[in-house]
Amino acid sequence: MAYTSWKLGGDLDVGRVGYGAMKLTGWPQGGRPDRETALAILRKAVELGVNHIDTSHYYARDGVAANELIRTALHPYPADLVLVTKVGALVEGSDIALPASEHTGLTPDGLRRGVEANLRTLGVDRLDVVNLRMGDRGHDRSAVAAPLETLMKLRDEGLIRHIGISNIGHAEFDTARTIAPIVCVQNRYNIAYREDDPLVDACAAAGVAYVPFFPVGGFQPLTAEHLTTVATRHGATVAQVALAWLLARSPNILLIPGTGSPEHLAENIAAGDLTLAGEDMALLGRP
Repeated sequence: MAYTSWKLGGDLDVGRVGYGAMKLTGWPQGGRPDRETALAILRKAVELGVNHIDTSHYYARDGVAANELIRTALHPYPADLVLVTKVGALVEGSDIALPASEHTGLTPDGLRRGVEANLRTLGVDRLDVVNLRMGDRGHDRSAVAAPLETLMKLRDEGLIRHIGISNIGHAEFDTARTIAPIVCVQNRYNIAYREDDPLVDACAAAGVAYVPFFPVGGFQPLTAEHLTTVATRHGATVAQVALAWLLARSPNILLIPGTGSPEHLAENIAAGDLTLAGEDMALLGRP
């Protein structure tokens, strides 16, 4: 891997393999590790060199909340740890069950409540990065201007250090950059789902990090066959090859694979040391 870190926002030096905390909570559909395992996973991630954790105040289910787990496991936080959170149409995790007309998270009051909830539950005075998540069920993803203007005001108050945007298209990316200094885009992208190829390249050209969610999954038969071939060649898992492909795809791609398994955590982090050869990339497909 040619680049092992990225300057997020130009001043936050993060390793390119991070960790996504959502799966620790079972949100939104269930399935999570027990509390002690979740805390151990977070501590192990940092021990193994992870300094970029993705979370949100609304990653919460049945009394288990990602931010509370992170704070319990890691506070006081290491000086180099970057916590990236998000706000959007949901104010609380349980809001996902409400009709879209009752989602108030994109209003000025809702965004402030979301930011303040993240500050309170993480136990910090300022959030490193806040992603504005657009396009959730029943919400127009193109309506980025007003929410970003609100986040800029909260940034001016000192509550936010950097702003990112999530679940958007190229047009929204272009609009967002006229309103706020966008430092990252978080969208669906993986080796089998490459619709964002042009946006990955646009972000790279602009010096903006691209952070794929669902970085592993949705493999079609041919993709799975090629992944297996490369994995066998390297003595790696298919998931590790899929993650390594993303790292090789572009130096601005940052990974936040989530897991509730200590074993999978170690495998995911080890994918950062897997270097794919030219023949591997040719087989798996270049953009």
